[in-house]
Amino acid sequence: MKFTPKELTPYLSARHYFGAEQRRHRELARLSLVQLADIVNFSKSTLGRVEVAELLPPPELPAALDAAFGTDKHFHGLYQLAKRETPPDYYRRLMDYEAQAEVIEAFATHIVPGLLQTEGYARALLSQRPEVTPEQVEERVRVRLGRQERLRSATPPRYWAILDEAILHRPLGGPRVMHEQLKALLPLVDTPTTKIQVLAFSHGGYLLMDGPTLLLRLPGGKMVAYDEYRGRGHIMEDPAEVNERWGSYDELRAYALSPRDSADLIRQAMKGYERCEPAPN
Repeated sequence: MKFTPKELTPYLSARHYFGAEQRRHRELARLSLVQLADIVNFSKSTLGRVEVAELLPPPELPAALDAAFGTDKHFHGLYQLAKRETPPDYYRRLMDYEAQAEVIEAFATHIVPGLLQTEGYARALLSQRPEVTPEQVEERVRVRLGRQERLRSATPPRYWAILDEAILHRPLGGPRVMHEQLKALLPLVDTPTTKIQVLAFSHGGYLLMDGPTLLLRLPGGKMVAYDEYRGRGHIMEDPAEVNERWGSYDELRAYALSPRDSADLIRQAMKGYERCEPAPN
Protein backbone atom coordinates (compact mmCIF):
# COMPACT_ATOMS: atom_id res chain seq x y z
CA MET A 1 0.00 0.00 0.00
CA LYS A 2 1.44 3.35 -1.06
CA PHE A 3 2.02 5.88 1.74
CA THR A 4 0.28 9.22 1.18
CA PRO A 5 1.62 12.12 3.26
CA LYS A 6 -0.99 14.02 5.22
CA GLU A 7 -2.24 17.11 3.43
CA LEU A 8 -0.98 20.25 5.11
CA THR A 9 -2.84 23.48 5.90
CA PRO A 10 0.01 26.03 5.93
CA TYR A 11 -2.11 29.15 6.29
CA LEU A 12 -4.07 28.05 9.35
CA SER A 13 -1.44 29.26 11.84
CA ALA A 14 2.27 30.00 12.20
CA ARG A 15 2.78 26.49 13.56
CA HIS A 16 1.15 25.00 10.46
CA TYR A 17 3.21 27.25 8.21
CA PHE A 18 6.44 26.19 9.96
CA GLY A 19 5.57 22.53 9.33
CA ALA A 20 4.64 23.14 5.71
CA GLU A 21 7.89 25.03 5.09
CA GLN A 22 9.89 22.20 6.66
CA ARG A 23 8.24 19.71 4.29
CA ARG A 24 8.65 22.02 1.28
CA HIS A 25 12.36 22.50 1.86
CA ARG A 26 12.84 18.83 2.68
CA GLU A 27 11.20 17.76 -0.57
CA LEU A 28 13.14 20.35 -2.56
CA ALA A 29 16.30 18.82 -1.11
CA ARG A 30 14.95 15.33 -2.00
CA LEU A 31 15.28 14.16 1.58
CA SER A 32 13.10 11.67 3.41
CA LEU A 33 12.13 12.25 7.04
CA VAL A 34 14.68 9.61 8.03
CA GLN A 35 17.46 11.36 6.09
CA LEU A 36 16.56 14.77 7.52
CA ALA A 37 16.43 13.27 11.01
CA ASP A 38 20.05 12.11 10.64
CA ILE A 39 21.13 15.58 9.49
CA VAL A 40 19.44 17.66 12.18
CA ASN A 41 19.74 15.09 14.97
CA PHE A 42 16.02 14.90 15.73
CA SER A 43 13.86 11.79 15.54
CA LYS A 44 11.75 11.01 12.50
CA SER A 45 8.69 11.02 14.75
CA THR A 46 9.43 14.53 16.03
CA LEU A 47 9.98 15.89 12.53
CA GLY A 48 6.84 14.20 11.25
CA ARG A 49 4.72 15.66 14.02
CA VAL A 50 6.19 19.12 13.42
CA GLU A 51 5.31 18.90 9.72
CA VAL A 52 1.64 18.19 10.42
CA ALA A 53 1.53 20.81 13.24
CA GLU A 54 0.87 18.26 15.97
CA LEU A 55 3.95 19.45 17.85
CA LEU A 56 5.42 22.89 18.46
CA PRO A 57 8.98 22.84 17.01
CA PRO A 58 11.57 22.18 19.73
CA PRO A 59 13.63 25.34 20.40
CA GLU A 60 16.81 23.89 18.83
CA LEU A 61 15.12 22.72 15.63
CA PRO A 62 14.83 26.05 13.74
CA ALA A 63 18.59 26.69 13.78
CA ALA A 64 19.25 23.09 12.73
CA LEU A 65 16.86 23.42 9.78
CA ASP A 66 18.33 26.77 8.72
CA ALA A 67 21.78 25.17 8.76
CA ALA A 68 20.62 22.09 6.86
CA PHE A 69 18.79 24.01 4.13
CA GLY A 70 20.97 27.15 4.03
CA THR A 71 17.95 29.34 4.75
CA ASP A 72 19.66 31.95 6.93
CA LYS A 73 17.11 32.71 9.69
CA HIS A 74 13.95 31.65 7.83
CA PHE A 75 12.96 28.93 10.30
CA HIS A 76 14.20 31.01 13.21
CA GLY A 77 11.73 33.74 12.27
CA LEU A 78 8.85 31.32 11.80
CA TYR A 79 9.56 29.83 15.20
CA GLN A 80 9.33 33.25 16.88
CA LEU A 81 5.74 33.42 15.64
CA ALA A 82 4.87 29.76 16.20
CA LYS A 83 5.99 29.69 19.82
CA ARG A 84 3.45 32.38 20.61
CA GLU A 85 0.77 30.00 19.41
CA THR A 86 1.61 27.29 21.92
CA PRO A 87 -2.04 26.51 22.73
CA PRO A 88 -3.40 23.90 20.31
CA ASP A 89 -5.92 24.97 17.69
CA TYR A 90 -8.96 23.86 19.69
CA TYR A 91 -7.76 25.99 22.63
CA ARG A 92 -7.36 29.09 20.48
CA ARG A 93 -10.89 28.58 19.20
CA LEU A 94 -12.10 28.28 22.79
CA MET A 95 -10.35 31.54 23.70
CA ASP A 96 -12.09 33.23 20.76
CA TYR A 97 -15.44 32.04 22.10
CA GLU A 98 -14.52 33.13 25.63
CA ALA A 99 -13.65 36.62 24.41
CA GLN A 100 -17.15 36.95 22.90
CA ALA A 101 -19.15 35.28 25.66
CA GLU A 102 -21.86 37.14 27.52
CA VAL A 103 -22.10 34.36 30.13
CA ILE A 104 -19.19 32.19 31.33
CA GLU A 105 -19.85 29.35 33.76
CA ALA A 106 -16.93 27.20 34.91
CA PHE A 107 -16.61 24.07 36.99
CA ALA A 108 -13.09 23.24 38.20
CA THR A 109 -11.99 19.94 39.71
CA HIS A 110 -8.28 20.32 40.54
CA ILE A 111 -7.03 23.85 39.84
CA VAL A 112 -8.36 27.39 40.02
CA PRO A 113 -9.92 28.39 36.65
CA GLY A 114 -7.69 30.51 34.43
CA LEU A 115 -9.84 33.64 34.68
CA LEU A 116 -9.40 33.61 38.47
CA GLN A 117 -5.70 32.76 38.75
CA THR A 118 -3.17 35.11 40.31
CA GLU A 119 0.14 35.67 38.56
CA GLY A 120 2.01 33.52 41.09
CA TYR A 121 -0.47 30.67 40.87
CA ALA A 122 -0.50 30.75 37.06
CA ARG A 123 3.31 30.73 36.94
CA ALA A 124 3.51 27.78 39.36
CA LEU A 125 0.93 25.86 37.35
CA LEU A 126 2.44 26.57 33.93
CA SER A 127 5.92 25.64 35.17
CA GLN A 128 4.86 22.05 35.85
CA ARG A 129 5.64 20.83 32.32
CA PRO A 130 9.38 20.10 31.98
CA GLU A 131 9.39 20.69 28.23
CA VAL A 132 8.22 24.31 28.59
CA THR A 133 11.02 26.86 28.75
CA PRO A 134 11.02 29.73 31.29
CA GLU A 135 10.43 32.16 28.42
CA GLN A 136 7.38 30.19 27.28
CA VAL A 137 6.07 30.10 30.84
CA GLU A 138 6.28 33.89 31.11
CA GLU A 139 4.58 34.30 27.73
CA ARG A 140 1.74 32.02 28.78
CA VAL A 141 1.38 33.80 32.11
CA ARG A 142 1.00 37.13 30.26
CA VAL A 143 -1.61 35.64 27.95
CA ARG A 144 -3.56 34.18 30.87
CA LEU A 145 -3.54 37.43 32.83
CA GLY A 146 -4.56 39.30 29.69
CA ARG A 147 -7.67 37.13 29.40
CA GLN A 148 -8.76 38.35 32.84
CA GLU A 149 -9.16 41.93 31.65
CA ARG A 150 -12.66 41.04 30.45
CA LEU A 151 -13.84 40.54 34.02
CA ARG A 152 -12.69 44.07 34.85
CA SER A 153 -13.97 45.72 31.68
CA ALA A 154 -16.85 48.20 31.43
CA THR A 155 -19.05 45.44 30.00
CA PRO A 156 -17.93 42.23 31.71
CA PRO A 157 -19.56 38.86 31.08
CA ARG A 158 -21.59 37.24 33.83
CA TYR A 159 -19.10 34.83 35.38
CA TRP A 160 -20.01 31.94 37.68
CA ALA A 161 -17.49 29.39 38.97
CA ILE A 162 -17.97 26.25 41.05
CA LEU A 163 -14.78 24.91 42.63
CA ASP A 164 -14.25 21.46 44.04
CA GLU A 165 -13.04 21.88 47.64
CA ALA A 166 -9.89 19.93 46.71
CA ILE A 167 -8.64 23.06 44.93
CA LEU A 168 -8.47 24.93 48.24
CA HIS A 169 -6.22 22.32 49.81
CA ARG A 170 -3.82 21.59 46.95
CA PRO A 171 -0.74 23.76 47.80
CA LEU A 172 0.26 24.62 44.27
CA GLY A 173 3.27 26.95 44.32
CA GLY A 174 3.65 26.77 48.08
CA PRO A 175 1.87 28.39 51.06
CA ARG A 176 2.47 32.02 50.07
CA VAL A 177 1.19 31.54 46.51
CA MET A 178 -1.87 29.64 47.75
CA HIS A 179 -2.68 32.22 50.42
CA GLU A 180 -2.58 35.02 47.85
CA GLN A 181 -4.62 32.97 45.38
CA LEU A 182 -7.39 32.21 47.85
CA LYS A 183 -7.36 35.81 49.06
CA ALA A 184 -7.86 36.95 45.44
CA LEU A 185 -11.01 34.82 45.15
CA LEU A 186 -12.83 36.52 48.02
CA PRO A 187 -13.69 39.85 46.31
CA LEU A 188 -15.26 37.88 43.43
CA VAL A 189 -17.34 35.45 45.47
CA ASP A 190 -20.54 37.48 45.30
CA THR A 191 -20.73 40.56 43.08
CA PRO A 192 -23.31 41.73 40.54
CA THR A 193 -21.32 40.04 37.74
CA THR A 194 -19.37 37.24 39.47
CA LYS A 195 -20.26 34.33 41.74
CA ILE A 196 -18.00 31.64 43.22
CA GLN A 197 -19.28 28.55 45.01
CA VAL A 198 -17.39 25.64 46.55
CA LEU A 199 -18.58 22.06 46.21
CA ALA A 200 -17.66 20.64 49.63
CA PHE A 201 -16.02 17.27 50.23
CA SER A 202 -19.08 16.28 52.25
CA HIS A 203 -21.17 16.10 49.08
CA GLY A 204 -19.29 13.01 47.90
CA GLY A 205 -19.30 11.94 44.24
CA TYR A 206 -20.87 13.92 41.43
CA LEU A 207 -21.21 14.24 37.70
CA LEU A 208 -18.35 16.01 35.87
CA MET A 209 -15.78 14.99 38.49
CA ASP A 210 -13.49 13.53 35.81
CA GLY A 211 -12.42 16.92 34.51
CA PRO A 212 -13.15 20.66 34.28
CA THR A 213 -16.05 22.00 32.26
CA LEU A 214 -16.61 25.45 30.76
CA LEU A 215 -19.97 26.72 29.51
CA LEU A 216 -20.31 29.79 27.31
CA ARG A 217 -23.34 31.71 26.07
CA LEU A 218 -22.48 33.87 23.06
CA PRO A 219 -24.29 36.87 21.54
CA GLY A 220 -27.37 35.69 19.69
CA GLY A 221 -27.97 32.84 22.11
CA LYS A 222 -25.46 30.31 20.75
CA MET A 223 -24.15 28.03 23.52
CA VAL A 224 -20.81 26.22 23.65
CA ALA A 225 -19.42 23.70 26.14
CA TYR A 226 -15.86 22.61 26.74
CA ASP A 227 -14.58 19.55 28.58
CA GLU A 228 -10.95 18.78 29.39
CA TYR A 229 -9.36 15.46 30.28
CA ARG A 230 -5.64 14.84 30.76
CA GLY A 231 -4.73 18.08 29.07
CA ARG A 232 -6.83 17.46 25.97
CA GLY A 233 -9.92 19.53 25.35
CA HIS A 234 -13.15 18.93 23.49
CA ILE A 235 -15.40 21.74 22.29
CA MET A 236 -19.09 20.91 21.98
CA GLU A 237 -21.44 22.98 19.86
CA ASP A 238 -24.22 20.46 19.32
CA PRO A 239 -27.25 21.80 21.27
CA ALA A 240 -28.09 18.40 22.78
CA GLU A 241 -24.55 17.93 24.11
CA VAL A 242 -24.34 21.48 25.44
CA ASN A 243 -27.73 21.24 27.17
CA GLU A 244 -26.65 17.99 28.82
CA ARG A 245 -23.54 19.68 30.25
CA TRP A 246 -25.53 22.70 31.35
CA GLY A 247 -27.99 20.44 33.16
CA SER A 248 -25.14 18.73 35.01
CA TYR A 249 -23.72 22.14 35.94
CA ASP A 250 -27.06 23.36 37.29
CA GLU A 251 -27.24 20.23 39.45
CA LEU A 252 -23.80 20.99 40.91
CA ARG A 253 -24.86 24.59 41.54
CA ALA A 254 -27.72 23.29 43.66
CA TYR A 255 -25.39 21.06 45.71
CA ALA A 256 -22.60 23.61 46.15
CA LEU A 257 -22.28 25.88 49.18
CA SER A 258 -23.79 29.35 48.96
CA PRO A 259 -21.39 32.17 48.04
CA ARG A 260 -21.37 33.31 51.69
CA ASP A 261 -20.58 29.83 53.03
CA SER A 262 -18.07 29.33 50.23
CA ALA A 263 -16.25 32.50 51.33
CA ASP A 264 -16.13 31.17 54.90
CA LEU A 265 -14.60 27.89 53.68
CA ILE A 266 -12.04 29.78 51.59
CA ARG A 267 -11.03 31.89 54.62
CA GLN A 268 -10.70 28.75 56.71
CA ALA A 269 -8.39 27.21 54.09
CA MET A 270 -6.33 30.41 54.03
CA LYS A 271 -5.55 30.02 57.73
CA GLY A 272 -3.82 26.71 57.04
CA TYR A 273 -1.44 28.42 54.63
CA GLU A 274 -0.77 31.22 57.11
CA ARG A 275 0.51 28.67 59.62
CA CYS A 276 2.92 27.36 56.98
CA GLU A 277 4.42 30.78 56.23
CA PRO A 278 8.05 31.19 57.32
CA ALA A 279 8.68 33.72 60.06
CA PRO A 280 9.93 37.12 58.82
CA ASN A 281 13.67 37.85 59.18
